Amino acid sequence: MDAGCGPGLYLTELIARGADAIGFDQSADMVRHARRRLGPAVPVRRHDLDEPLDWLPDATIDLILATLVIHYVHDRVAALRELHRVLRPQGRLVLSTSHPAADWLADGGSYFDARHVDETWSCGLLHRYWRQPLQHWVEEFTAADFTIEHLVEHRPVPEMAHRYPAEYAKFPGPVMAPEPGTARRSRTHPSHPLQGPRSDRPRSDRPTRRARQPPSGAR
Repeated sequence: MDAGCGPGLYLTELIARGADAIGFDQSADMVRHARRRLGPAVPVRRHDLDEPLDWLPDATIDLILATLVIHYVHDRVAALRELHRVLRPQGRLVLSTSHPAADWLADGGSYFDARHVDETWSCGLLHRYWRQPLQHWVEEFTAADFTIEHLVEHRPVPEMAHRYPAEYAKFPGPVMAPEPGTARRSRTHPSHPLQGPRSDRPRSDRPTRRARQPPSGAR
């Protein structure tokens, strides 16, 4: 399941690799684009992660993909608990968000600030997201009974040094890349979080906030 599928780019990849996938997004425009891209055979619906997944039974999904969407959710623990609920035992949640250090550098203040941030992109779009330190992200996954298995901090590809030399020199770490992690549905140890549940059998290249481009989303 692609949670926050946007125009269906990742759903397309999942299906091409043999997955039986479904998706959802809170944007009606993104749902329309995804349906146009994928056709009627792939279930894509409009749904907001701030609302319960009451249309999905417990333990029905093998893998959940959530790319660049969690920082838009108001009650992240509640949303993560819902994702945990629909995952089968030993299911996985693969999730990405902006690196907390990148949010801090963009917004200023203390790295340990936790608050909503409003940005206006070059296209005039108001972008509102949640920023917080890594410790708080981990605590939220733990509170939702996830066990974190894998945390990856991507680095820019070497080609970036030629196209964006100033940025590459300043941020040799995860500047423009999302921060992906994998969390497992916890069965007996509801303590560590960050790699997540499986999905209903998976069936966007959304630009990152660092690039100041509008986001997208699916299930």
